Amino acid sequence: MSNQQSLPKYLQISELLIRDIAAGRLEDGARLPTERDLATQLSTSVGTLRKALSELERQGLVVRVQGSGNYIRSKSEVNSIYSFFRVELLEGGGLPRAEVLDVSKQPKPTEFPYFGSNNDGFRIRRMRYLNDIPAALEEIWLDANHAKHITPADLNEALYVYYRKSLDLWITRAEDRIGLQPKPTWCPKYLHLDDITVCVERLSFDQRDQPVEFSKSWINSNVAQYVARIK
Repeated sequence: MSNQQSLPKYLQISELLIRDIAAGRLEDGARLPTERDLATQLSTSVGTLRKALSELERQGLVVRVQGSGNYIRSKSEVNSIYSFFRVELLEGGGLPRAEVLDVSKQPKPTEFPYFGSNNDGFRIRRMRYLNDIPAALEEIWLDANHAKHITPADLNEALYVYYRKSLDLWITRAEDRIGLQPKPTWCPKYLHLDDITVCVERLSFDQRDQPVEFSKSWINSNVAQYVARIK
């Protein structure tokens, strides 16, 4: 198994704050706690927190006022590593983490939509956590034309970062369809999915606007929800 949490600590913190801003848990103009207090809340050092705040300042999401503190500035467009991950805790936000359960090359199921010319795909099964709470189960299929092999060890960081760095593949847009489906037979017992649960089917497109990936995400609606914000 692979624990997909190799992002540097400062990026984990900046991504957590970005998701809290998007969810409205940190409102536009709000003053953040002092750096020392915020570092304590986030179980990190002041130095790491400052690096995270510098990343948010670079993106225009934090304004530093000398002698006063750090203030939130919300934006409609944010360059977030997890911008395509639309599952949040019921109260909003939550830092995503992925645990790879299985990776294998398989024939594409015939009922799936078209997502590339190869008859095979790489099937990636993952557990998704939010703030270390099991929140969703994912089965992701990537057209096999884009890689010779993929192992769990390859997926030690955000999946789309791996696509970009190793496969020169950029996911630029996606189409989501939401409905109710039975939980999969391979669902781990520690994810308490209802027998019939919310499922998001996603068809993803690359930088040439070609469909290259199809996925299903079963959401634990007791702790999480799908959120799409339109601005």
